[in-house]
Amino acid sequence: MAFQCQRDCYMKEFVTSVVSCCPSELKQEKDGKKETIKGYNVKLQDTILFPEGGGQPDDHGLIGDVQVLRVTRQGSEAVHFVGSPLEVGLEVQVKVDWDRRFDHMQQHSGQHLITALADTMFGYKTTSWELGRQRSSIELDTPCVKPGQLQELEEAINEKIRVHVPVTVQLLSIDDPAVEKVRSRGLPEDHAGPIRIIDIEGVDANMCCGTHVSNLSHLQVIKLLGTEKGKKNKTNLIFLAGNRVLKYAEKSYSTERSLVSLLKTGPDEHVEAVDKLQKSVKLLQKTNLSLLRDMAVLIAQNFKSDPKRGNFFTLHKKEGDNEFMNIIANEINTEETLVFLTVGEEKGPGLFLLAGPSGLVTEMGPQVLKLLQGKGAGKNGRFQGKANSLAQRGEVEDLLKQHCKHHTSEEE
Repeated sequence: MAFQCQRDCYMKEFVTSVVSCCPSELKQEKDGKKETIKGYNVKLQDTILFPEGGGQPDDHGLIGDVQVLRVTRQGSEAVHFVGSPLEVGLEVQVKVDWDRRFDHMQQHSGQHLITALADTMFGYKTTSWELGRQRSSIELDTPCVKPGQLQELEEAINEKIRVHVPVTVQLLSIDDPAVEKVRSRGLPEDHAGPIRIIDIEGVDANMCCGTHVSNLSHLQVIKLLGTEKGKKNKTNLIFLAGNRVLKYAEKSYSTERSLVSLLKTGPDEHVEAVDKLQKSVKLLQKTNLSLLRDMAVLIAQNFKSDPKRGNFFTLHKKEGDNEFMNIIANEINTEETLVFLTVGEEKGPGLFLLAGPSGLVTEMGPQVLKLLQGKGAGKNGRFQGKANSLAQRGEVEDLLKQHCKHHTSEEE
């Protein structure tokens, strides 16, 4: 069975009826966190919302005024996940999110065109592809693609777009001899109904369930951004099609104007200007680290020369690292003195080091870790790690001072 979205990929609205509506759940990731949404699985008499498949993500849209959050295929049926129930038998109007749909059509048809020409021109077979949110990639069965080949391929692709090559859909029965002649990576196990062929006239015939443009001119333009090393002896070809190229150009120009303002140079000098800045920053960082090391030694020597120094030393410095803290601890005799050091934001995340008599450090380390909401470990009189928050640094100092006094009185 073919859905209405496959029969007419350009249809934006469609009237149909609700066949079933059952409670369900949708698991998805939002802001890096997994969450489960309660809702309903709805089946319609027919649909213009494409269920994910063939490397193409699903459509978004509305059933009446209810938002469709996911569309999946179960055999010959499309299942729409929605947040509110819909009455069985109800006649509804379905609307597709056209911007998302047309973008998917451009990327998917673009992939077919690139795949076909990469094969006919260089013998590079496509083994898989991914339609990404910002850019798409095609996995080619070759260890590398030469820069000259990439340029030649891009020119041939855009020439096909310029000459308005038609793209048509054919439906063939599974036992039709013509099926043997089309390109395919196989059918899903639960496939039902006729075989759907996407035919780019004179270029390619490929078995596919996705939504496509009706003419290559609707792709507007394709830009091959470059290649990346893929899996074993494979190459990933990165591309943009249609409106994505226009958005990419707009974003690139905006970035260029910002860099002109920041670097005070023209676009042709940006790489050189950034290279000079990086070298300057590296030199400054090296000088800064050297100064920090010298400062660490002086801080420790200043403490050691103080006749009223006591047996507890503490310091917080915004700038610094583990080496800075360890230099101070090494310079101070931690067999007699308990040292608590932190670097980072005063009430934000940072690093800490607790050094001193082995037994005292072993006892106090976990308590310090808890107060700083951190992670760390210790041995041989050193306990150090990362602090999620240094806000309770004062409480840690008070706790350590008390234990130092108690430790000293016990020794006396």
